Amino acid sequence: MSMRELVVLGTASQAPTRQRNHNGYVLRWDDEVILFDPGEGSQRQLLHTTVTATDLTRICVTHFHGDHCLGLPGTIQRLSLDRVPHPVAVHFPAGGAEYFARLRHAASFHETAELRVEPIGTDGQRIALGVGTLEARRLRHPIETYGYRLVEPDGCRMLPERLAAYGIAGPAVGELIRVGHLDLDGRRVTREEVSVPRPGQRFAFVMDTGLCDGVYALAEHADLLVIESTFLDSEAALAAEVGHLTAGQAARVAAESGVRRLVLTHFSQRYADPARFADEARAHFDGDLVIAEDLTTVQVPPRRVASAG
Repeated sequence: MSMRELVVLGTASQAPTRQRNHNGYVLRWDDEVILFDPGEGSQRQLLHTTVTATDLTRICVTHFHGDHCLGLPGTIQRLSLDRVPHPVAVHFPAGGAEYFARLRHAASFHETAELRVEPIGTDGQRIALGVGTLEARRLRHPIETYGYRLVEPDGCRMLPERLAAYGIAGPAVGELIRVGHLDLDGRRVTREEVSVPRPGQRFAFVMDTGLCDGVYALAEHADLLVIESTFLDSEAALAAEVGHLTAGQAARVAAESGVRRLVLTHFSQRYADPARFADEARAHFDGDLVIAEDLTTVQVPPRRVASAG
């Protein structure tokens, strides 16, 4: 059974707190299980979820600041300890290859897992997956940083009443979907006549960045957007100086980009009350809003239902 959900491992920014672990997020998307930005303690946080290291199929790192990557050594070693039977791809900014090499071999261990190291070297780089396309976009931060989005291809939803009207059933339905048409009693029935479009779903992951084109490119029409909101609007000048977003800025991005469900995370340790982030976001975004908390799960919204015109 397919599953599409986000498992939150940690929500702190530069320094963890008693309530918030360093960053870490797992996206379950059908057969893909992607670990994003494993900060310190991510391996232990996994133990409090239903996700195991053996489930992971891919790791994506946005940049090599410690709160986004110091969990890599333990996670990589765990893959070998558990003898993960499948390859695990790892994506990260190509300019940080030396950092990745150090983290990968930060301690002595017997490496048995097959890591497929696939750095991101260009803005807009795309990686074909069985479930869609993973795209990386350059963000604005003091060091080389990329955000990611997963885009499922558009498809169609077959309409049972129209199929029945043409007497199409069983294996013929599969052939119609695959080929695009069927010839029945001298008449060609096209897929479009018995279906409605089914837009592919989209997930976007935007971490440390100031406002830039890449933020909007990633967020465009996302069903689920996970985005940093390190600061409140009162610290907007500081946010711009250090390459971060405020809650209000992140919410405006979501509203302007047609996002369906917005997840705010990566909170500065200076704030003890997460409700303040919700208050500021609500001034700009009226869709589904989640203020992320450690060890919670956020569902990808159900598909939009297209009408049969």
